[in-house]
Amino acid sequence: MCIRRCLRATVLGIALVGLAALQAAGQATDPLIGTWELNVGKSQFTPGPAPKSETRIYVMAGQDIKASSKGVDASGKPTAGEWTINYDGKDRPQTGNPDADTLSLKRVDDHTVSFTQKRAGKVVITGTRTISADGKVMTITTKGTNAKGQPINEVMVFDKR
Repeated sequence: MCIRRCLRATVLGIALVGLAALQAAGQATDPLIGTWELNVGKSQFTPGPAPKSETRIYVMAGQDIKASSKGVDASGKPTAGEWTINYDGKDRPQTGNPDADTLSLKRVDDHTVSFTQKRAGKVVITGTRTISADGKVMTITTKGTNAKGQPINEVMVFDKR
């Protein structure tokens, strides 16, 4: 009787550890995870001007991804932002973005995500984020209206560090 219970407990324990390992491996395969630097020369900013620099860091936080950015805007002032994402399509708060206060994402495929940004509950920006097949280049394409009421059309290209 004890042998059966011990064997059952051992098998259950091994199964739980294996399930946890599979879940962790699935999370680690998101090509977004890591540090990304804006390649200003390959990016396009309309209406502009382009920022001088930006670095983004994405890390796993349970089922979510925590993101942070630091950079220097076109006038030389430091910028910073933070947001937490998931691919569930739900609005999530973001700080440090003068154009939007929430962000929602939906996965299109393993390397592409569509997103919507809102300000005061109104959609102001939509776009896509695509990561190259080799995982070394991230391209974020946005269209919408910035906080100044100007139409924007940007292509931001980031290189993975």
